[in-house]
Amino acid sequence: MASYDLNAFDRRFQSISLVAAIEQQSPCSLNVAFWLSDPNQLIQYPELANSHPRQDYLWEQTCFEIFIGVQDEDYYREVNLSPSQAWQVYQFEEYRYPEDMPPQPASDIDLNHLKRTHYGLNVSLDLTEFMVAHKLKWENLFIGLTAVLKLENSNQYYAMQHSSPQADFHNKRDWLHQC
Repeated sequence: MASYDLNAFDRRFQSISLVAAIEQQSPCSLNVAFWLSDPNQLIQYPELANSHPRQDYLWEQTCFEIFIGVQDEDYYREVNLSPSQAWQVYQFEEYRYPEDMPPQPASDIDLNHLKRTHYGLNVSLDLTEFMVAHKLKWENLFIGLTAVLKLENSNQYYAMQHSSPQADFHNKRDWLHQC
């Protein structure tokens, strides 16, 4: 298991800390846990959904994200995970392309488990179809972990690192975990 401190894009913002951990569960399953410390209770959470619906625009509220890239390839997936327990996966051929809004959904990654917890969020994803279709092994994957945290008057953007002048979760330079 590898863990990462996610950093706020606004370095002056230190009120919330966020740690994420990644673990390969089986040949094609990935588990990610996000641990939040919000002592001032600044984060606004969406209401819980009755099931695990796939929904667009989850990033407009508090949302955790997993970017799954492939070594030496342009295509990637963006997985959005809401504390409401809604989720979505998007496919991109290259950096932010196609530019559709919402982005094009991907059906080659499936949800095993998604749960909001007292510490944050836990998810298990089945990457079998994605990995088989592209003939991938774990060592071909690299992963970026990010979060949009909705506060009363602003959003805070957290990532493994921020190397762009604006918060940009699609920047592959900031996806630090290699499987």
